[in-house]
Amino acid sequence: MLEESNVSIIESMMSMLAAQRAYEADAKGVQAADEMLRIANNLQRG
Repeated sequence: MLEESNVSIIESMMSMLAAQRAYEADAKGVQAADEMLRIANNLQRG
């Protein structure tokens, strides 16, 4: 029997992929900011 629901699998997958890409972009931004702060901290000490 087919389950009748209002959920579109394709739309769900697309929104999940978009959320994953947004998370990856945010993580890279945080990583870059952390690296810049580390470099600035090392310059200040040196």
